[in-house]
Amino acid sequence: MNSGNEDSAMNIKLLGAHNCESESTKFVSLLIDECLALDAGGLTAGLSFLAQRKVKALLLTHHHYDHIRDVPAIAMNFYLGGATLNIYSTSAVYQVLASSLLDGKLYPNFLERPTGEPTIRFTVIEPYRPEPVAGYVVLTVPVHHSVPTVGYQVTAPDGKALFYTGDTGPGLVDCWKRVSPQLLISEVTVPNRYEEFARESGHLSPGLLQQELVIFRELKGYLPEVVAIHMNPELQGEIESELVSVAKELNNRIVLGYEGMELCL
Repeated sequence: MNSGNEDSAMNIKLLGAHNCESESTKFVSLLIDECLALDAGGLTAGLSFLAQRKVKALLLTHHHYDHIRDVPAIAMNFYLGGATLNIYSTSAVYQVLASSLLDGKLYPNFLERPTGEPTIRFTVIEPYRPEPVAGYVVLTVPVHHSVPTVGYQVTAPDGKALFYTGDTGPGLVDCWKRVSPQLLISEVTVPNRYEEFARESGHLSPGLLQQELVIFRELKGYLPEVVAIHMNPELQGEIESELVSVAKELNNRIVLGYEGMELCL
């Protein structure tokens, strides 16, 4: 994995990398090759209107607010431009969008509006079934969180793949059996002293991530490079220090993500 731009590479930009929002931190959202977005917590604030309209598809991991917040905002942009936004996720996410976020009361129902050709074309994506999405192959894999949540392996035409966990707690052995990425983008929400909270709420600490990576290496015979996101900003220094120790222990590159970070795979 390299930073920078290469024409033949998969280019990944972190639009948002945290679980709380401030002037300098945004909710989680990733953008691949300017056209495929993963989660929509910080999708619109970091993109011009023109850049937003380059997004061909949006993959949502689950329905918590910090991952779907910008769906109405980007949908409004597409609506005003007469364009269609393709969203892929689970039926649970669709139900929340239809009943709460895009219910016609809180915000226009772009799942149905305009009549006959709605702005949002929603596709329920099935776990464990590779699907073509915006020129990539996407494999959806359930993970462990407080609500139904999936992670996504995104494979480019050249075979390079990343896996984004979304929000997840420990217990990823079945997930690891099904994915083989060169890059793992994983949540690490809290430092180790909050391990009990992490387990109860379906999140990872550096120590819990280390345990999952050990299992990954036992199953797959290697470790991908790891970028950690979804950190609590006020605990980030502690998280980063502990991740340095994990990287040294595993002899593997593990770095903390940040808003505007660009990666090439």
